[in-house]
Amino acid sequence: MNFDLSEEHKMIRETVREFAEREIKPVAQQLDEKAEFSPALTKRMGELGLFGMYLPEKYGGQGLDTLAYIIAVEELARVDGSQAATLAAHNSLGIGPLYYYGTEDQKMKYLPQLCTGEALWSFGLTEPGAGSDSRGSKTTAEIQNDEWVINGSKIFITNGASSLNIGTTVQAVSGEKDGKKQFTTILVEGHTKGFKRVQMHNKMMWRASDTAELYFDDVRVPKENLLGEIGQGSKIMLSTLDAGRLSIAAMGLGAAQGAYELALAYAKERKQFGQPISKFQINAFKLADMATKIELARNLLYKACWLKEEGRAFGLEAAMSKLYCSEIAKEVADEAVQIHGGYGLMKDYDVERFYRDQRLLQIGEGTSEIQRLVISRYIGC
Repeated sequence: MNFDLSEEHKMIRETVREFAEREIKPVAQQLDEKAEFSPALTKRMGELGLFGMYLPEKYGGQGLDTLAYIIAVEELARVDGSQAATLAAHNSLGIGPLYYYGTEDQKMKYLPQLCTGEALWSFGLTEPGAGSDSRGSKTTAEIQNDEWVINGSKIFITNGASSLNIGTTVQAVSGEKDGKKQFTTILVEGHTKGFKRVQMHNKMMWRASDTAELYFDDVRVPKENLLGEIGQGSKIMLSTLDAGRLSIAAMGLGAAQGAYELALAYAKERKQFGQPISKFQINAFKLADMATKIELARNLLYKACWLKEEGRAFGLEAAMSKLYCSEIAKEVADEAVQIHGGYGLMKDYDVERFYRDQRLLQIGEGTSEIQRLVISRYIGC
């Protein structure tokens, strides 16, 4: 076994880290305070080739592997969860379904512009009454005169209402089969009549990312906007979440790394009783535990990426990675605030933002409870 990164992966880490430190870090606190999405940073990420990294060049991608993409998300999250969320949601949830399930015409129509950072696509699954139970969706779609007519709503949709958004993949109930709801996925462009997108405000975390509510009032789209096959919607959405778990895990890993580095630097500088607080065993042991947990999380996540690239089953490891990296982000951020003491509760210190940003990771794209359910089924419980 070889645990060394390739030169290409090392270069990607170095490039994204430099970009995050130079261009995101100086404005992260201000964007968080204003709850302001940054089209400029999104476009810069596009210029760096961070969107569609794993897509073939014919669709505008970089032709890189899963690990390259995960490293990019990790490095952004090390500095700012909001920008990492924009990248992760667009790549995994926006681009992913189009690439894996779209027709060639759909791919050529949408993917090239979605790889530039000039346009974003979102993933319309969650509803007010359908979170962990995705089959509780009430949004409907029926065919009338060779058009899909969609009615309903979605909530907590990342990248759903920004000025860069050009469309959404929507799961809707399209009928019944054998007495059960039949789900279908449909592509809805942002300018479609009856489609309303509203930005959500007053968030605790990811305040500089775009989160939206979507409303569909007799929204009509061509029958050709079907993604995949009729009745395949639940399969498409859930398989998308399988891959998306890797990017959320990467956000947890990056957040943990960033919080740990902040705590380590502060502990070396802050003096009490005549010495740096890093010299006190209680703090030294906290930092040692953080470093160990982060190393374990990284190895688990990178193994899941390797399995995916090898074409092997990776659902179990993806769920484990999402669960463990999210939980570690919580533990490390909490201890990082503790090491900062009272200063860790002040917005002037970045660790306060890390403490807030990590909280969504145990909820989004499958709660920690759902991950444990998925894992328990894999192991035969």
